[in-house]
Amino acid sequence: MDLVALLIDFILHVDVHLETFVRDHGAWVYALLFVIIFVETGVVVMPFLPGDSLLFVAGALCGVGFMDYQATVAVMLVAAILGDQCNYLIGRALGPKVFQWEQSRWFNRRAFDQAHAFYEKWGGITIVVARFAPFLRTFAPFVAGVAAMTRSKFTAWNIGGALLWVLGIVTAGYFLGSLPWVKANLDKIIWAMILVPGLIVLAGAWKARRKVVA
Repeated sequence: MDLVALLIDFILHVDVHLETFVRDHGAWVYALLFVIIFVETGVVVMPFLPGDSLLFVAGALCGVGFMDYQATVAVMLVAAILGDQCNYLIGRALGPKVFQWEQSRWFNRRAFDQAHAFYEKWGGITIVVARFAPFLRTFAPFVAGVAAMTRSKFTAWNIGGALLWVLGIVTAGYFLGSLPWVKANLDKIIWAMILVPGLIVLAGAWKARRKVVA
């Protein structure tokens, strides 16, 4: 329970923790950003890390001079591309046997099924859209690997999605993060970044499943 509480605290107060880390450790923050983004996108059992809010807060810290914008974008972009590529390769290696796995502590069966339903309907565009959706972001490249999407096609979608995700959210944080209203309501913005995309994905997966059943 202590670990869960610490994780929730980090997600909801990522601005405070990241700023403290920059003050205490300087350039090592880029290594921290790389690890978090790579693990969230590249390891199937880690879908709960704060990808969107981390990008936004990192951009905001760049905007006030705590971090370098170009270095931040470059590090997170490489981490996002390599993470999805790793996730895809895991899916390719495991193949159809994944459909036999049950819900467990380390495998979110419902998130996998939602990502699979979305992928079945939209194909490669799922890789791009999933970048902006917590949980789906972790499972979309894995599903693409299980479905045996060709490596060249996946890589193209992967790079395109990473560019939109990293550049879009970091730049938004860079220009908006220092605004008084944003700073005062950052916790609500982080909740919105977590919940709104998730609800949209759930609604899409529910509609897709209804059509299959019908």
